[in-house]
Amino acid sequence: MENQKDLMDFTISEDERQVLDLAHEVCKNEVIPARAELDAKEEFPDKIFDKFKEAGLFGAMYDEAYGGLGLGGFLDTLLAEVVSEYCLGVYTAFFASKLGALPIEFGGTEEQKLKFLTPMASGDKIGAFGLTEADAGSDVPNLSTHAEKKGDRYILNGSKQWISNAGRADIYTIFAITDKSKGPRGISCFVLEKGMKGLSFGKLENKLGIRASSTRAIIMEDVEVPEENLVGLHPNHGFIHALKTLNASRPAVAGAAVGLATGAFKEAVKYTKDRVQFDKAIINFQAVQHMLSDMAVKIDAARLLAYRAARASSIGHADMAKYSAMAKYFASETAMQVATDALQLHGGYGYTKDYPIEKMFRDAKILSIYEGTSQIQKNEIATYIIKESSHY
Repeated sequence: MENQKDLMDFTISEDERQVLDLAHEVCKNEVIPARAELDAKEEFPDKIFDKFKEAGLFGAMYDEAYGGLGLGGFLDTLLAEVVSEYCLGVYTAFFASKLGALPIEFGGTEEQKLKFLTPMASGDKIGAFGLTEADAGSDVPNLSTHAEKKGDRYILNGSKQWISNAGRADIYTIFAITDKSKGPRGISCFVLEKGMKGLSFGKLENKLGIRASSTRAIIMEDVEVPEENLVGLHPNHGFIHALKTLNASRPAVAGAAVGLATGAFKEAVKYTKDRVQFDKAIINFQAVQHMLSDMAVKIDAARLLAYRAARASSIGHADMAKYSAMAKYFASETAMQVATDALQLHGGYGYTKDYPIEKMFRDAKILSIYEGTSQIQKNEIATYIIKESSHY
């Protein structure tokens, strides 16, 4: 019971509060004025990243040993919530860099961490995470990208699909088969760097939402990767690195869903206070109040699940994977529902680009797809239900 109590302690330090306040300030000044244009032009948020870099927001997600602030993993989820309230596209590009760093954090040698995490913590370089393939989305073990050892190098061939920051990132953590006979236990993780011969990228995907983030395929044709770029210097450990990465990243995605839902909710409240029908603001109508009440309750419930998962992840709790799946599932579905209802409350105006809710509605859908679909999250939750049923 005491352990569970610790998971529900969401107290943050003064340093963490200052980072979050700064993130709000930067997003209000830099993201809000630019988000519609970035979305319309599918433009990567380079200028915003420069401001994030100046503010030290990249470093807020890394340990002190690599130039970060060393404030812990719980802050990642809180930061995701803040940035996503203003633009999920900017957040996706921002956090995709951290996602690319996680396999190195979990499995890399100290030399690898110093070499690759330090420039990512400063914001000088950004990262990307290369796991998904055309035939290996939810079915992760069905990878076809393979790496063959030749002397002191590995030769990588294959492709990755739907990779955030592909083509823009400097550092890529790529998962490939090194021993097909071992199934998922024959997967390794490699660090690739932009500019390596044989490394190229597909077309920019024309997406429904999160259009400020660049999504492309990664193509590898006889890419020579030095043996020292094998994460951890041990082959066939990649599947563990991937699982640890996803369990750690899902609370942040849940936080991002809470952030988007919060932004959509605030837009709905503002609009319904201003919109007059039948001689009074529509927020005074019971039907509208009930919709807003449902939204507020769901957002708070999603926030509590996200924070619990984040706390569990930060301390390595035994039920971390279950809590992460629950949070990611519920928060992403909540974000879609809240964005839908917020658009409904805007009426016809919500269907135009005159208000930000139209973009939030389009952005929201990805939350139940990337980082593990809602269906996969329910599969994982069910696994724990079956496992725990022996104690009933």
